[in-house]
Amino acid sequence: MDVAVVARRARTENFPVASVLFPRRLRPHLRAVYGFARLVDILGDELEGDRPAALDELEHELAACYSGEPSWPVMRALAPTIHEFSLPREPFERLIEANRMDQSIAGYGTWDDLKEYCRHSADPVGRLVLGLLRLDGEPELVAASDDVCTGLQLVNFLQDVPRDLELGRVYLPFEDRRTFGVTVLDRPSPELLELLRYEAARARGLLGAGRLLQEWIGGRMGRAVGLFARGGLAALDALESAHWDVFTGRPRPSRTRLALAMFAR
Repeated sequence: MDVAVVARRARTENFPVASVLFPRRLRPHLRAVYGFARLVDILGDELEGDRPAALDELEHELAACYSGEPSWPVMRALAPTIHEFSLPREPFERLIEANRMDQSIAGYGTWDDLKEYCRHSADPVGRLVLGLLRLDGEPELVAASDDVCTGLQLVNFLQDVPRDLELGRVYLPFEDRRTFGVTVLDRPSPELLELLRYEAARARGLLGAGRLLQEWIGGRMGRAVGLFARGGLAALDALESAHWDVFTGRPRPSRTRLALAMFAR
Protein backbone atom coordinates (compact mmCIF):
# COMPACT_ATOMS: atom_id res chain seq x y z
CA MET A 1 0.00 0.00 0.00
CA ASP A 2 1.53 3.30 -1.10
CA VAL A 3 1.17 6.43 1.05
CA ALA A 4 -0.05 8.52 -1.89
CA VAL A 5 -2.78 6.00 -2.77
CA VAL A 6 -4.11 5.95 0.78
CA ALA A 7 -3.94 9.75 1.01
CA ARG A 8 -6.03 10.11 -2.16
CA ARG A 9 -8.64 7.78 -0.72
CA ALA A 10 -8.79 9.82 2.48
CA ARG A 11 -10.10 12.86 0.60
CA THR A 12 -13.60 11.35 0.41
CA GLU A 13 -14.20 11.71 4.16
CA ASN A 14 -16.49 14.34 5.65
CA PHE A 15 -13.87 16.21 7.60
CA PRO A 16 -10.70 17.73 6.11
CA VAL A 17 -7.62 16.26 7.71
CA ALA A 18 -4.42 18.32 7.72
CA SER A 19 -6.65 21.39 7.47
CA VAL A 20 -4.99 24.68 6.64
CA LEU A 21 -5.98 25.76 10.15
CA PHE A 22 -3.46 23.36 11.67
CA PRO A 23 0.16 24.51 11.92
CA ARG A 24 2.14 23.43 8.91
CA ARG A 25 4.50 21.41 11.11
CA LEU A 26 1.62 19.18 12.26
CA ARG A 27 0.05 18.47 8.89
CA PRO A 28 2.39 15.62 7.86
CA HIS A 29 1.73 13.93 11.22
CA LEU A 30 -2.02 14.27 10.79
CA ARG A 31 -1.74 12.76 7.33
CA ALA A 32 0.33 9.90 8.74
CA VAL A 33 -2.25 9.06 11.41
CA TYR A 34 -5.19 9.40 9.08
CA GLY A 35 -3.40 7.43 6.38
CA PHE A 36 -3.17 4.54 8.84
CA ALA A 37 -6.89 4.79 9.62
CA ARG A 38 -7.76 4.69 5.93
CA LEU A 39 -5.37 1.82 5.32
CA VAL A 40 -7.11 -0.25 8.00
CA ASP A 41 -10.48 0.46 6.37
CA ILE A 42 -9.21 -0.49 2.93
CA LEU A 43 -7.84 -3.78 4.23
CA GLY A 44 -11.04 -4.52 6.10
CA ASP A 45 -13.52 -3.44 3.41
CA GLU A 46 -12.02 -3.76 -0.03
CA LEU A 47 -9.08 -6.13 -0.08
CA GLU A 48 -9.61 -9.16 -2.29
CA GLY A 49 -8.52 -12.23 -0.41
CA ASP A 50 -7.92 -13.04 3.24
CA ARG A 51 -8.79 -9.84 5.08
CA PRO A 52 -8.24 -11.20 8.62
CA ALA A 53 -4.76 -12.32 7.59
CA ALA A 54 -4.05 -8.88 6.13
CA LEU A 55 -5.17 -7.25 9.38
CA ASP A 56 -2.91 -9.61 11.31
CA GLU A 57 -0.02 -8.58 9.08
CA LEU A 58 -0.85 -4.93 9.69
CA GLU A 59 -0.73 -5.57 13.43
CA HIS A 60 2.78 -6.97 12.99
CA GLU A 61 3.71 -3.85 11.04
CA LEU A 62 2.33 -1.73 13.89
CA ALA A 63 4.43 -3.67 16.41
CA ALA A 64 7.47 -2.96 14.25
CA CYS A 65 6.78 0.77 14.57
CA TYR A 66 7.41 0.43 18.30
CA SER A 67 10.20 -2.13 18.36
CA GLY A 68 11.78 -2.56 14.99
CA GLU A 69 11.36 -1.22 11.49
CA PRO A 70 8.12 -1.58 9.49
CA SER A 71 8.29 -2.48 5.81
CA TRP A 72 5.03 -1.03 4.42
CA PRO A 73 5.38 2.55 3.12
CA VAL A 74 2.36 3.79 5.07
CA MET A 75 3.79 2.37 8.28
CA ARG A 76 7.26 3.74 7.60
CA ALA A 77 5.62 7.16 7.27
CA LEU A 78 3.76 6.63 10.55
CA ALA A 79 6.68 5.40 12.69
CA PRO A 80 8.43 8.80 13.10
CA THR A 81 5.14 10.36 14.17
CA ILE A 82 4.58 7.65 16.78
CA HIS A 83 8.03 8.25 18.25
CA GLU A 84 8.03 12.05 18.10
CA PHE A 85 4.71 12.32 19.95
CA SER A 86 4.96 9.14 22.07
CA LEU A 87 1.62 7.96 20.67
CA PRO A 88 0.28 4.91 22.51
CA ARG A 89 -0.21 1.66 20.67
CA GLU A 90 -3.72 0.95 21.97
CA PRO A 91 -5.69 3.39 19.73
CA PHE A 92 -4.06 1.92 16.61
CA GLU A 93 -4.88 -1.59 17.82
CA ARG A 94 -8.51 -0.63 18.39
CA LEU A 95 -8.79 0.57 14.79
CA ILE A 96 -7.52 -2.80 13.60
CA GLU A 97 -9.92 -4.60 15.95
CA ALA A 98 -12.86 -2.62 14.55
CA ASN A 99 -12.13 -4.03 11.13
CA ARG A 100 -11.83 -7.52 12.57
CA MET A 101 -15.30 -7.01 14.03
CA ASP A 102 -16.54 -6.09 10.55
CA GLN A 103 -15.46 -9.49 9.27
CA SER A 104 -17.76 -11.35 11.66
CA ILE A 105 -20.51 -8.99 12.89
CA ALA A 106 -23.29 -8.05 10.46
CA GLY A 107 -25.34 -5.77 12.72
CA TYR A 108 -25.90 -4.37 16.20
CA GLY A 109 -28.86 -4.86 18.47
CA THR A 110 -28.75 -1.68 20.53
CA TRP A 111 -27.26 1.78 20.48
CA ASP A 112 -24.90 0.73 23.28
CA ASP A 113 -23.68 -2.14 21.10
CA LEU A 114 -23.07 0.19 18.17
CA LYS A 115 -21.39 2.74 20.41
CA GLU A 116 -18.96 0.05 21.58
CA TYR A 117 -18.12 -0.59 17.93
CA CYS A 118 -17.52 3.15 17.47
CA ARG A 119 -15.20 3.06 20.48
CA HIS A 120 -12.97 0.94 18.26
CA SER A 121 -13.71 2.31 14.80
CA ALA A 122 -13.83 6.08 15.38
CA ASP A 123 -12.84 7.32 18.83
CA PRO A 124 -9.16 6.28 18.52
CA VAL A 125 -8.64 8.74 15.66
CA GLY A 126 -9.65 11.68 17.83
CA ARG A 127 -7.47 10.47 20.68
CA LEU A 128 -4.50 10.25 18.34
CA VAL A 129 -5.15 13.80 17.10
CA LEU A 130 -5.21 14.97 20.72
CA GLY A 131 -1.92 13.12 21.15
CA LEU A 132 -0.41 15.16 18.33
CA LEU A 133 -1.57 18.28 20.18
CA ARG A 134 -0.18 16.82 23.44
CA LEU A 135 -3.63 17.13 25.00
CA ASP A 136 -4.53 13.45 25.36
CA GLY A 137 -4.02 13.65 29.14
CA GLU A 138 -7.07 15.90 29.63
CA PRO A 139 -10.08 13.68 30.51
CA GLU A 140 -12.73 16.26 29.52
CA LEU A 141 -11.13 16.79 26.14
CA VAL A 142 -10.82 13.05 25.55
CA ALA A 143 -14.51 12.53 26.40
CA ALA A 144 -15.54 15.37 24.07
CA SER A 145 -13.32 14.00 21.32
CA ASP A 146 -14.91 10.55 21.70
CA ASP A 147 -18.37 12.08 21.31
CA VAL A 148 -17.38 13.98 18.18
CA CYS A 149 -15.74 10.95 16.59
CA THR A 150 -18.73 8.72 17.38
CA GLY A 151 -20.99 11.41 15.90
CA LEU A 152 -18.90 11.55 12.73
CA GLN A 153 -19.02 7.78 12.45
CA LEU A 154 -22.81 7.85 12.82
CA VAL A 155 -23.04 10.46 10.04
CA ASN A 156 -21.10 8.11 7.78
CA PHE A 157 -23.44 5.26 8.66
CA LEU A 158 -26.41 7.39 7.61
CA GLN A 159 -24.78 8.38 4.34
CA ASP A 160 -23.72 4.84 3.52
CA VAL A 161 -26.80 2.69 4.24
CA PRO A 162 -26.87 1.19 0.69
CA ARG A 163 -23.09 0.69 0.52
CA ASP A 164 -22.96 -1.00 3.91
CA LEU A 165 -25.87 -3.24 2.95
CA GLU A 166 -23.92 -4.39 -0.11
CA LEU A 167 -21.07 -5.31 2.24
CA GLY A 168 -23.48 -7.35 4.33
CA ARG A 169 -23.50 -4.91 7.24
CA VAL A 170 -26.15 -2.83 8.99
CA TYR A 171 -25.08 -0.03 11.30
CA LEU A 172 -28.58 1.09 12.28
CA PRO A 173 -29.40 -0.57 15.64
CA PHE A 174 -32.06 -3.26 15.50
CA GLU A 175 -33.93 -1.78 18.47
CA ASP A 176 -34.26 1.53 16.61
CA ARG A 177 -35.37 -0.17 13.40
CA ARG A 178 -38.01 -2.04 15.37
CA THR A 179 -39.19 1.16 17.08
CA PHE A 180 -39.72 2.89 13.73
CA GLY A 181 -41.08 -0.17 11.95
CA VAL A 182 -38.22 -0.38 9.46
CA THR A 183 -38.22 -3.80 7.80
CA VAL A 184 -36.24 -3.10 4.61
CA LEU A 185 -33.11 -1.01 4.04
CA ASP A 186 -32.61 -1.44 0.29
CA ARG A 187 -35.17 1.16 -0.78
CA PRO A 188 -36.75 4.37 0.54
CA SER A 189 -39.71 4.22 2.91
CA PRO A 190 -41.45 6.65 5.26
CA GLU A 191 -40.31 4.48 8.18
CA LEU A 192 -36.67 4.62 7.11
CA LEU A 193 -36.87 8.38 6.63
CA GLU A 194 -38.05 8.81 10.22
CA LEU A 195 -35.31 6.51 11.48
CA LEU A 196 -32.65 8.50 9.61
CA ARG A 197 -34.00 11.71 11.14
CA TYR A 198 -33.85 10.14 14.59
CA GLU A 199 -30.27 8.93 14.18
CA ALA A 200 -29.28 12.31 12.70
CA ALA A 201 -30.56 14.04 15.83
CA ARG A 202 -28.44 11.68 17.91
CA ALA A 203 -25.41 12.51 15.76
CA ARG A 204 -26.04 16.26 16.12
CA GLY A 205 -26.07 15.89 19.88
CA LEU A 206 -22.74 14.10 19.86
CA LEU A 207 -21.16 16.58 17.45
CA GLY A 208 -22.14 19.38 19.79
CA ALA A 209 -19.11 18.41 21.89
CA GLY A 210 -17.01 20.03 19.18
CA ARG A 211 -17.85 23.41 20.70
CA LEU A 212 -16.27 22.37 24.01
CA LEU A 213 -13.13 21.22 22.21
CA GLN A 214 -12.89 24.46 20.26
CA GLU A 215 -13.37 26.68 23.29
CA TRP A 216 -11.05 24.68 25.55
CA ILE A 217 -8.18 24.59 23.07
CA GLY A 218 -8.82 28.10 21.79
CA GLY A 219 -7.35 30.14 18.97
CA ARG A 220 -6.57 28.86 15.51
CA MET A 221 -5.86 25.35 16.81
CA GLY A 222 -9.22 25.22 18.57
CA ARG A 223 -10.95 26.23 15.35
CA ALA A 224 -9.04 23.51 13.50
CA VAL A 225 -10.20 20.83 15.93
CA GLY A 226 -13.72 22.25 15.99
CA LEU A 227 -13.81 21.96 12.21
CA PHE A 228 -14.09 18.18 12.49
CA ALA A 229 -17.46 18.53 14.21
CA ARG A 230 -18.61 21.32 11.91
CA GLY A 231 -17.85 19.16 8.89
CA GLY A 232 -20.09 16.46 10.34
CA LEU A 233 -22.87 18.98 10.98
CA ALA A 234 -22.53 20.23 7.41
CA ALA A 235 -22.92 16.64 6.18
CA LEU A 236 -26.12 16.29 8.23
CA ASP A 237 -27.43 19.51 6.68
CA ALA A 238 -26.70 18.03 3.25
CA LEU A 239 -28.63 14.89 4.15
CA GLU A 240 -31.60 16.94 5.28
CA SER A 241 -31.46 19.08 2.13
CA ALA A 242 -31.55 15.86 0.08
CA HIS A 243 -34.70 14.84 2.00
CA TRP A 244 -32.75 11.91 3.49
CA ASP A 245 -32.37 10.28 0.07
CA VAL A 246 -29.31 8.05 0.44
CA PHE A 247 -30.15 5.89 -2.57
CA THR A 248 -29.69 8.17 -5.59
CA GLY A 249 -26.35 9.50 -4.38
CA ARG A 250 -24.27 10.07 -1.28
CA PRO A 251 -25.40 13.44 0.10
CA ARG A 252 -22.44 15.55 1.11
CA PRO A 253 -21.84 19.24 1.82
CA SER A 254 -20.66 21.50 -0.96
CA ARG A 255 -17.17 22.99 -0.88
CA THR A 256 -18.76 26.35 -0.17
CA ARG A 257 -20.57 24.94 2.86
CA LEU A 258 -17.35 23.41 4.16
CA ALA A 259 -15.48 26.67 3.58
CA LEU A 260 -18.08 28.52 5.62
CA ALA A 261 -17.73 25.91 8.37
CA MET A 262 -13.97 26.35 8.34
CA PHE A 263 -14.13 30.03 9.14
CA ALA A 264 -17.09 29.93 11.53
CA ARG A 265 -16.35 30.85 15.15
